[in-house]
Amino acid sequence: MAFRVTRQVRFGDCDPAGIVFYPRYFEMINAVVEDWFASLDAPFTQIILRDGHGVPTVSVSAQFKAASRLGDSLTFHLAPLKLGRASLDLGVKAVCRDETRLTARPVLVWIDGAAMKARPWPAALRAKIAAAIETSEETGHA
Repeated sequence: MAFRVTRQVRFGDCDPAGIVFYPRYFEMINAVVEDWFASLDAPFTQIILRDGHGVPTVSVSAQFKAASRLGDSLTFHLAPLKLGRASLDLGVKAVCRDETRLTARPVLVWIDGAAMKARPWPAALRAKIAAAIETSEETGHA
C-alpha cells in the first residue's frame, strides 16, 4: 500500500485568495518524502546529520488538478515507482474528499553530502525501497 499522511492547509500555505500558492505544494511534497523516509527507519536526521548523506530532488513534475483552500485536509499518497543505482522515482498524489488536487513525480538521488556526488543506495535502505515498490505494484498503487 502507498504511504499516506494527512495535513491541513494552513494560512502560510495560501495566497491572499485563500488558495494554496503552488510553490507551497513542493514544500508539502518534501515533507511527505521526509515522513516516508522516517517510516523506513531512515529519518533525515540520521541520513543528513549523522551519516553525511542526502536525498535531494533532482527533478519534479506536477499537475495541479483542483484548488486547495485554507482549512482543507489533504491526504498525500506516496508510492515509490522506480529504483535506480542512485536515483528513485516517486509518485505523489494529494487528495481532499475523494478529489485529486495534485499529482507529482519527484526524482531523488542518494548523494555523499561532503562530495555532493551521487552514490549507490545503501543495501539496507535499497532493500526497504525495493520491498515498498513491490508492495505498491501488488496493490496497484504504482
